[in-house]
Amino acid sequence: MLNYTIYKHSDSEKWVTFVHGAGGSSSIWYKQVREFRNHFNVLLLDLRGHGKSKPVFKDAFNSKYTFDTITEDIVEVINKEGIEKSHFVGISLGTILIRSLAEKYPDRVSSMIMGGAIMKLNLRSQILMRLGVIFKSVIPYMMLYKLFAFIIMPKKNHRHSRLLFANEAKKLCQKEFIRWYKLTSEINPLLRFFRAKDISIPTLYMMGEEDYLFLPSVEKVVAAHPFSSLFVVKNSGHVVNVEQPEVFNQQSIAFIGGI
Repeated sequence: MLNYTIYKHSDSEKWVTFVHGAGGSSSIWYKQVREFRNHFNVLLLDLRGHGKSKPVFKDAFNSKYTFDTITEDIVEVINKEGIEKSHFVGISLGTILIRSLAEKYPDRVSSMIMGGAIMKLNLRSQILMRLGVIFKSVIPYMMLYKLFAFIIMPKKNHRHSRLLFANEAKKLCQKEFIRWYKLTSEINPLLRFFRAKDISIPTLYMMGEEDYLFLPSVEKVVAAHPFSSLFVVKNSGHVVNVEQPEVFNQQSIAFIGGI
């Protein structure tokens, strides 16, 4: 089972589950935990192979992960803790996992907050992924990861986010990185499905105005999906919860409080 941490609230019955992205861990939510604990029950988890969720024996024979298997990891945790329904907050690839979970178990999801959401890979990001496929077994994964982080978060004010994710990614091994990287083969058809199909769950997209790779596609999705809304965070890139935590916390808590 995944490593996870729970913070119980004395009065609130609402749960908020945080899902990090590839190469991160639950520690990337350190600017959210204190504020959210004041209002809700909080569940933080480390995805398989990340943070303190070490690879398990069965994965030794698994060269590939799937979005379904990783989603089931999250469901296993909320089942164990008897959490019937939760609000979900995700960042980057974590938003894909949340939407995947909502498709399979819509009755378990009260709302979705999608930070730095990935809804489409543009030409530049698709080229980046293809280069990764070619070089993932040859080049040390940290070199690849730092290159990806720089392309996704290129500005000077994104430096803290790049360093945070690079430090977390160091905890992965090359084999684990490759397993996660192979998920990219599933991404395009999955994102195409998400863009085409609205889901009747309140969804707030929190996107940095400088998130040039992913913001344009999210704007189109929100325009077409009645249950979705968009808040664009000023002076922020991809990792909005780290770069503008006060805005992220305020908007997210207000959104959850209104449901």
